[in-house]
This record gives sequence, structure tokens and C-alpha cells, in this order.
Amino acid sequence: MTGMLASVNSLEEAKLILNTKIDIIDLKQPEQGALGALSTQIVQSIVEEINQQKPISATVGDLPMQADIIFNAVNAMADTGVDYIKIGFFPGGDWQGTIAKLTEISQKGHKLIAVLFADTQPDISTVQALKQAEFHGVMLDTMDKTNGSLSQVMDNAVITQFVEQAKAAGLLCGLAGSLKQQDISGLLKLDADYLGFRGALCQKNIRTSQLDIDSIHSILKYF
Repeated sequence: MTGMLASVNSLEEAKLILNTKIDIIDLKQPEQGALGALSTQIVQSIVEEINQQKPISATVGDLPMQADIIFNAVNAMADTGVDYIKIGFFPGGDWQGTIAKLTEISQKGHKLIAVLFADTQPDISTVQALKQAEFHGVMLDTMDKTNGSLSQVMDNAVITQFVEQAKAAGLLCGLAGSLKQQDISGLLKLDADYLGFRGALCQKNIRTSQLDIDSIHSILKYF
């Protein structure tokens, strides 16, 4: 059954969704990019306040694909106690070297989630390399939030292939990227582990606005 992830940018927003049916609280700062990060201090304070009432994921920011830079950011985020650490795989840079370096962290039991960006035509076969590096999961998202939702920027057949490969590899599989109500029914049929939302949960559907409880419930009714 597909669950729901909701991105929040503060302890206040995390508390707002704590007693809803949302499955994963995702920590990020939308004002700083596709996967803008909150500081590790803020992340740790939220983790301590939520106190394992719901699983928590956190992004490490829109970072260049340089192994040492990514490794240091992920290592620091791991120390906060979050359940999942999301790493954006942006175009260019050293993907292979970064994946290899992150194996040092995944082998310690930290649950790493690779985020591939549908609007950059990612190589879906990367899923196999992630499995070998003992990543916990992989997700599709969009990098440019002005180009439309995941369903608009990637063909459904390719999304389906991604989900099938992720599941075959035994990886947690997520779909996100400016998802709106009209995207949900079609994507639920693909049986990903979760769908992720931010903008659709906010005032006026603006991802950098604050969460809106009525908008949250309008999305939750599908889950």
C-alpha cells in the first residue's frame, strides 16, 4: 500500500501534521532549492521533539556531485538521528565516486535515499549501483518546480519502469515532484511505497508558503 510523505520546514509544521495519517515527515527548506536543507541543529531539535512518533527524513541540500562534499553533509545529517537521509543526484559531477564513498555510511546502518530528478532525464539503471552500495531507497522528484508535476515531465512508462526496478532491487521507492490532486490516482496504480508532497499542502499551492491544514486533508483523502 502506498503511503504519504509530507515535507515541512519547521518544528511548527512538523507538529501540525504529527497527528494526521501522513506516514513520513520530511524535513527540508523549499526556499533554498529543490532539496534545500534545514540546519542539522534544527533537524536534531525536530527529531528530539517528535521522539519517534513518526519516521523522519531530511535532505542534505542542493549540493554538487562531489564525493567528499556529499559525504560530509550526509555524515553530519546522520548524527541528528533522522530515520532517512535524502541525497539529490544532480546532473554532472562524479556519481560513481559519490555512491562509492557513501557506502561507508550506508554500511553503518544509516538509511540513505537517492533522489533522481525526472526532468534531467536520469539514468534509471543507477538503481542497481545504489543497491550494491546498500542504499535503503530511491525516489523520483523534479528539479525545476516550474516545469509541472512528475507526471507531466516524465512518461508514465518510464515512471513505471523506475518503480519496477526499484522494487526488484528491494529498495524503498518514492515518487514526488510538484504532485497535485490530479496526479494521485494515476500514480497510486504504480504501487510505489510512498508519494511525496509539499506545494499541494501549502497555502495557494505555493511550496514556499506555510502548510494549510485544509489542503493537507484534501490530499490525505486519497490515502
